[in-house]
Amino acid sequence: METEALALAQEMDFSFLALFARATLTVKLVILILIGSSFWAWSIIVQRMIIYRRAKIEARRFDRSFWSGQPLDELFEKIGTEPKGRSQKIFAAGMVEWDRSHRSDGKLMAGVQSRIERSMNVAVTREAESLQSGLPVLATVGSTAPFIGLFGTVWGIMNAFIEIAKQQNTNLAVVAPGIAEALLATGLGLLAAIPAVIFYNKLSGDSERIIAGYESFADEFATILSRQLDS
Repeated sequence: METEALALAQEMDFSFLALFARATLTVKLVILILIGSSFWAWSIIVQRMIIYRRAKIEARRFDRSFWSGQPLDELFEKIGTEPKGRSQKIFAAGMVEWDRSHRSDGKLMAGVQSRIERSMNVAVTREAESLQSGLPVLATVGSTAPFIGLFGTVWGIMNAFIEIAKQQNTNLAVVAPGIAEALLATGLGLLAAIPAVIFYNKLSGDSERIIAGYESFADEFATILSRQLDS
């Protein structure tokens, strides 16, 4: 009897598609949610990595231009009031406020220093929000996917025991399919969660370093403008 059960279990198809087809509706929904979450997380990971790489390259290029000794007015005229680069946007925000603070007689209005700093801080905050967009999704997938997979596993095992009770048979051929379907949900949950957690930590660190560079530039630029005001 045990030999027949083993032979029957070996003949069964345990591929992913076969396990998905035999799973209950609830387990199928769990599997689809986990697969969708995994694709969503990977799309954010790839997108953020490309964006961060471009931001680092753009920041290095702009730093070279800014510290090349070129007059700030000429640099501002070159990039315009609505540049595409993130560092350039912070610089443009300060220069726009600098130009607006000049009165018709050429003198500066009172409080120009604080207004320039606030304008650049707003620009930094805006760029920080843009850079960190999507990271909360990775955190959510990383923290919830294992529990969603565990729910699917518990539900699948419950249905496996129900099937055993109905057939009053504990042969491997009866138990194995239900257990395999249940464990598939846990495996997919971990498959979605592990990369999400790893890349969330990496991308969070990358974004914080980029934002820190923007904040440092804003402080240095404000210091330069402060010297010009004092002179």
